[in-house]
Amino acid sequence: MRNYKKYAVIVSVFLLSAFLLSSCKEFLNPEQEINITKDRLYDDWYEYRAIAMGLYGIQAKLVEQLVILGELRGDLMQITENADVDMVEIYNFNVSKENKYASPTNFFRLITAANSFITVLKTEHPEVLDPKSPVTNYDKLYGEALCMRAWAYFNAVRIYGKVPFIPESITNIDEVNNFLNSPGTYIDSLHIIYGIDGYKNDTLKNVPITLEKQYYDQKLIIDYFTNELTKSVKSVGVNHFIDNNDQTWEVTVWNQYAYDALLGIMYLTDGDLAKAAKHFESIIYMNSDNYRYQIDASFGNNSWRNIFTNIDLREHIFTLWFGKTFFQQNNFQEFFEPRAPHKYMLKPTRSAIMNWETTWDDFQLAVNNTQPERTRTTNIGRPGDFFRGYGASYMYLQNGVPVPPQMVQGMLYLKSQEDYRTSALLVEGADTVIWKYSIGKGVFDQDARFIVYRAAGVHLWLAELYVWWRFSQGGVVREFTSNAVNILNDGSNYSVSSARLQRGVRGRVGVGGATDGLRVGNINFLRHPFTNKVTGYLDLTGNFKGLQLYLEDLIIDERARELAYEGERFYDLMRVAKRRNDPSYLAKKVSDKFPEERREAMYNLLLDEKNWYINYFE
Repeated sequence: MRNYKKYAVIVSVFLLSAFLLSSCKEFLNPEQEINITKDRLYDDWYEYRAIAMGLYGIQAKLVEQLVILGELRGDLMQITENADVDMVEIYNFNVSKENKYASPTNFFRLITAANSFITVLKTEHPEVLDPKSPVTNYDKLYGEALCMRAWAYFNAVRIYGKVPFIPESITNIDEVNNFLNSPGTYIDSLHIIYGIDGYKNDTLKNVPITLEKQYYDQKLIIDYFTNELTKSVKSVGVNHFIDNNDQTWEVTVWNQYAYDALLGIMYLTDGDLAKAAKHFESIIYMNSDNYRYQIDASFGNNSWRNIFTNIDLREHIFTLWFGKTFFQQNNFQEFFEPRAPHKYMLKPTRSAIMNWETTWDDFQLAVNNTQPERTRTTNIGRPGDFFRGYGASYMYLQNGVPVPPQMVQGMLYLKSQEDYRTSALLVEGADTVIWKYSIGKGVFDQDARFIVYRAAGVHLWLAELYVWWRFSQGGVVREFTSNAVNILNDGSNYSVSSARLQRGVRGRVGVGGATDGLRVGNINFLRHPFTNKVTGYLDLTGNFKGLQLYLEDLIIDERARELAYEGERFYDLMRVAKRRNDPSYLAKKVSDKFPEERREAMYNLLLDEKNWYINYFE
C-alpha cells in the first residue's frame, strides 16, 4: 500500500471511460469532488491523465472571476443597474472579504490540487526530477502541473498584491484554511519523508513538520516561479491527439507555447525585457509550415470573430474548453446579455465603444511636414472597426434584437457630418452589450470558451516590449521601435519578401495600411474622433522618450480593440503605470468611466497604488 500523505486526494476528475472514448473535453463539474483512495490511485497511466484533467476543471472555475477582476476594474467595462452587490463593490474599488469574485478560494483549490499531483509525480516517477532522463508523458504532466500552479500564483498576486505561499505538503483546501488561520506557524502532522528513489520501500519516517506562514509579493512570486519553471520543466503538454484524433487538445492543455507565454508575461511584468522577448519570440517566430501564431489572413476581416466560435491552432495558444452538452458552462452570457433569462449586469464603457467606432479605414491626409499646421484631411475614409468591434466585441440591442450593422454604419456617417442628433435616433433606447462571449451562441448555451493566451495578444505584448528594449549588438545599441509598429500594422517585422503572408494585428482587419495604419514620427497628426479632420499635431522632434510614450499609448489602445473583455485590461494599465512610475496613467483612464460627480474622487483614490489591489490578506 502506498504511504502517501493523505492519499484520499480530493481532486475533480473525468469519468475515465468518457474521457477515453470521446474527443470532447468532458470535465466534470469541479463541485463533484471524488475521493481517490490510496489503494486505487495512480495504478496506471490513464488514472494519472484523468486526475490531470481534473485540474483543468478547477482552473475553469476561475474564468468568471478573472474577467470581472481583470476588466471591471479597468476602463472598458462598467456595471448596469442590474449588477449584483459584489460586482458593485468591485466596480467601486471597495471590496469586502465576503465578495464572491474576490475570494481566493478557487486559486487555493487549484494550487493545492497541483501540489498534490506534483508530489505524487515526484514520488512515483522521480525521473521527472532528472533533467538527463528521456522525456516521457509523466514529464509532460509534471510540466502542466507546474505551469498551472505558477499561473495560479501569478494571477492571484496581480489581484491581491501579496499571497500566502502554500507549502507543497498542503494538498487540500481545509489544510489551507487551517494554515492561514494559524497564528504564524502550522504543524503538519502527516508529513512524509521519502528516500532518494521516492518509493514506498524507501520511506524514512513520518514526522510532524512546522510550516511558517509567509506572504510573497509580486516580485517574489515572479522570481520564485520563473526560476522553478525554467529549471524544473523538461517538457509540457501530453499529446492527446494520439488517442482521440482531435488536434485542438494540444491547446486546451498547458503546452510549450503556453509555457513561453506565461514566462514571457511574468518577465514583462517584472521589467526583464530581454527574457520576456526570448519567450515571446519563440512563439511568434517559430518555424511552421502553416504560419502558426503568425498573424496572417486566417482570421482576417469577418473571420476575426471565428476566434471565439472555434478552437484553432493558428491563433489559440491555451484555451479553457466549455461545452453545454456536458454541463460545462459559465455565466458570461448571464452577465452580459439583456435577453431573457439573462441579467445584463455588465456592459461596455463609452471609451471602449469609442475605441472601435473612431477607428478610420482608408482615409487620406495632405501632409505638410514643413508647415504641419497646414495639413488637411482630403478623404475621411470609412469610420468604424466592424470586424473586431460591432457584432464581435460589442453590440447594440433594441428590445433584445441586434441593431443591423448598416444602421450603425449610418449612425457613424451622420456623426462624421456632425449630425449628432439624427445619429443618436438610430440607436435610441438600445442596450450596449458585450458580445464576445455570445457570438454564435443560443440564449441558453452559456458555454463560450475562455482564451488564456492567443497569438495576437502575444504579438502585442512583444510590440509593447519592443518600444523600450535596447541592447548592444557588436558595439552598436539597437532599438526595436520600428518592429513594434510593424507588428501593429502589417507584419513586416517577419520579412520584407513579397511572398510574405503576415498581415499584422491591425492589417488582418484592414486598418494597417499606408494611410490607416498607426504611425509614429517627429510630427504626429491629431484627428477629430467623429469627423476625422486634422485638429492639430504632436511634435516629438528630438524627443525619443516622448515618441516611445506615444507609441506605447497606441499599443495599449490597440490591445483594447483586439483583446477587450479577455481578462487582461486592468493589468495592462497597471504594468504601464508602474513602468512609467506614474499612477495617474491608470487613475485617469479608469476614473473617466465614472459619472462626472464621482470622477475626481475615484481619480484620487486610484493615485494610491495600494488601492489597485484587493487587500484580502491584510
